[in-house]
Amino acid sequence: MSDFKKVAGLIVCLLFCLHTVAQQTTPISLKQLLSEVDQKAPSLLTDSAAISIRQAQAAETRNNWLPNLKLNYQADIGTNNNVAGPYFGFGIIPSNSRGVRLGSNSTATGDNLGIAALDWEIYNFGAYGAQNRVANSEIKIEQSRYAQSKYQLQSSVISAYLQLARLQNYLSIQQRNIQRNDQIKRSIYALAKSGVRPGVDTSIAEAELSKARLNYIELRNQYRQLQQQISAVSGLPAQAIVADTLAQNQLLTQATSIQPLLPDTATHPLINYYKSLYQNSVQREELVKKQYNPKILLEAAAWGRGSSVDANDNFGPVNSGFNFDRGNYLVGLSVSYNLFDLRRKQLKLRTQKAASNFAQRQLNEQKIALASSATQAQTELQTARERLHEIPNQLRAANAGYRQKLSLYKNGLTDIIELNAALNILYRAETDYAQAKYAYTNALFREAITDNQVNTLLNTLK
Repeated sequence: MSDFKKVAGLIVCLLFCLHTVAQQTTPISLKQLLSEVDQKAPSLLTDSAAISIRQAQAAETRNNWLPNLKLNYQADIGTNNNVAGPYFGFGIIPSNSRGVRLGSNSTATGDNLGIAALDWEIYNFGAYGAQNRVANSEIKIEQSRYAQSKYQLQSSVISAYLQLARLQNYLSIQQRNIQRNDQIKRSIYALAKSGVRPGVDTSIAEAELSKARLNYIELRNQYRQLQQQISAVSGLPAQAIVADTLAQNQLLTQATSIQPLLPDTATHPLINYYKSLYQNSVQREELVKKQYNPKILLEAAAWGRGSSVDANDNFGPVNSGFNFDRGNYLVGLSVSYNLFDLRRKQLKLRTQKAASNFAQRQLNEQKIALASSATQAQTELQTARERLHEIPNQLRAANAGYRQKLSLYKNGLTDIIELNAALNILYRAETDYAQAKYAYTNALFREAITDNQVNTLLNTLK
């Protein structure tokens, strides 16, 4: 009968384990997570829409060379009197064509006018090309800003993912801590019942177990909050975001064999963004030089007119003026240049050169900051590697000390205070080891991010 109970117990335990495994979510790799973020992050979708705006503006700029061809028609009724003398047109003075009569005539006349007018700036000594280059540089700025946003978001997602892995390790450690405290509590209850241990030890054990459970609740809350943050930028369900700790362990086993990463400054998103700003400012300098150049224009017009006043100054019926009686055309080339544009160009060019100088200084500043970050990342990685090499010694010693204290306590050779102290030392050693693993992987990815070699590092994870 006892054998049957043992077998039944093993079957129940096996079924419980299988159910637990089935309930576990398959971990998502960092590479998969970054791919989801690239496709679904709201901020990246917004930045990609900004690129479309710049592309539409560039297409608009490319068509600045198109001519103006205006069609006009009007039919009028009014008097036809004129006087000699010049005047400046205010834009509201109607035209009245004819020589001067001896007296004023109030007879109404009818006339019409139809005009097709063309004006085309056919050549402006490179201004069109300069405008197009500025428009294209604006597209590059938006594309570089998108790449920079993607780079920064990638960095924050990697940081959150590594923190998620650390919290998973902390939760596992806390579960083991709860199990140890529960084991101690059950042992103390048994010893207290037999009179070997005082009853106060059971209260202390209950308090330690409750504290371990509270710590687990707090860690679980932090874990879920972090899952929600990653879910917001990846579009994945929060519960499905579980870090792949096996990949972390793979990096730890390769700690001594991973070769230093070579910095990629040629395509670095942070550098390229400031490069695009500088190039845009230089292109604007060229535009300033070109936009004040002379302009060669082609102008043409064809028009027809009709009037109820004939060549002998006889006034006919008003409606007789609504037919075209005469037609004309005019074609010509013109050159336009404003001499005061010389001064305007000098002033505007000086302003734009100052903007280019500022953009150049921003680029140099970013290069220096990036080089400094790379040096710091290398130093941090070396320190993390040394810490990771030493921390197992602390863990082994703490584990051995805890087992010794537990054995001594069960045999009545030490008290609960010393046992709890040994348990806390073991717990701290385990958390220190988890922190050391996090510090190493974080430093490794920080170096990869700074050197723009994240994909290279991810490709080492299989």
